[in-house]
Amino acid sequence: MNPPSAVTPPSPPTADTPNIRTVAWATMIGTAIEWYDFFTYGIAAALVFNTLFFPAGTSPVVGTLLAFSTYAVGFAARPVGGVVFAHYGDKIGRKSMLVVSLLLMGGSTFCIGLLPGFPTLGVAAPLLLVALRIVQGFGVGGEWGAAALMAVEHAPPNRRGFYGSWPQMGVPAGMLIANLAFFALSGATSDHDFQAWGWRVPFLASAVLVVLGLVIRLRVSESPVFRAMEQAGRIERRPVIAVLRTQPANVLRAAGIRFAENSTFYIHTTFVLTYGTTVLTLERDDLLIGVIITAALGLISLPLWGRLSDRVGRRPVVLFGSALLAALSWPFFWALDSGSLPVIYLVTILCINVGNHAVYAPQSAYFAELFEPEVRYSGASIGSQAASVLAGGLSPLIATALLEAGDGYHLIALYMTAMALITVCTALISPDPYRQSLKRSSTPGDRDARPTESTTEMSHG
Repeated sequence: MNPPSAVTPPSPPTADTPNIRTVAWATMIGTAIEWYDFFTYGIAAALVFNTLFFPAGTSPVVGTLLAFSTYAVGFAARPVGGVVFAHYGDKIGRKSMLVVSLLLMGGSTFCIGLLPGFPTLGVAAPLLLVALRIVQGFGVGGEWGAAALMAVEHAPPNRRGFYGSWPQMGVPAGMLIANLAFFALSGATSDHDFQAWGWRVPFLASAVLVVLGLVIRLRVSESPVFRAMEQAGRIERRPVIAVLRTQPANVLRAAGIRFAENSTFYIHTTFVLTYGTTVLTLERDDLLIGVIITAALGLISLPLWGRLSDRVGRRPVVLFGSALLAALSWPFFWALDSGSLPVIYLVTILCINVGNHAVYAPQSAYFAELFEPEVRYSGASIGSQAASVLAGGLSPLIATALLEAGDGYHLIALYMTAMALITVCTALISPDPYRQSLKRSSTPGDRDARPTESTTEMSHG
């Protein structure tokens, strides 16, 4: 069978089939549940874990550093999960990885809700917390690649950016649900009750959400691109090794494009809770409201940025968003220091819904388009999850350390600017293959480096 042309002409408007709409909802809802689990941990790390899981008498700053260290461990596990899930996602399919990742995330989150604190278990408490956090990170590391590719590979060619933004919408949806849960519990319980048992409720509730997610995800069909690879006998035996050997530049491009949004996002949504309450003595609930507003708006802004990337390309949208994030590094802290809630909310919306989401929305389609189908899950996952460690996972920890080491927020703002400029530079030197077929036989940026018959199974099943 002859391979399809590497370039497809602009497609006429395509009617969306019920299948792609079902897949889009399945990827968004399932991802929302997994990110609910992940954000539940992040909020609890900022508000509760610094006192509950570490010895009494630990200073607030040291306790926060320790809590954010356990938070960062989850990010360190994400590339491992990304590699393992990618290997099997490129060999046996995308759909099964969606189910396994959801079970891992939900189970570990539920167990965290049952975990006793340091006064009961002593040093075993933080060790078990770290172990469960590793399982969380492992699961979410494999989740994104499966959800992104299921959405993009089912989508019509001229709407890949739009439908690829649906699994990205799972992030603000999960953040919205997690913050609403903590906000409601914080208002309904006293500080003592919240610290004693209230924080556990969102963790335990994840069990119900996981059942819902499983029901939805089991209804979707396998990616048509993967089914076509199976039928053609083009299943890569060692996809992770193959993509690192043949397309390393695109793996690095995928990682670099993530730096701006991934690093600043966790400062805007997680570190801000610590900075605002401990340094500026702002009310915790006021800051949570700001995060909730941006999360709700993200359900609108992400698909809009994704659709724009279908019209003008992925790279211009990414460049705009990352440049804006760099420009807003200092104004974000000026807004916080002003103490004016309308100003804080406005600047946070500009940072997240405009700057961050312009970078984040096109990524599912952009990363899928960078890689050959035989190694697409591996390439997209490794690049994305490597950035999650170097940029996202360490950012609250780095921000807290810079705050302690420096005079105010200036070093943090400088760090945020540097992270955003990495994405600007990466996008400038990256191809933009948004008009190319997902079944092509050559890869943008690495046209001579693609899987060969010597490394590919010529029969499968």
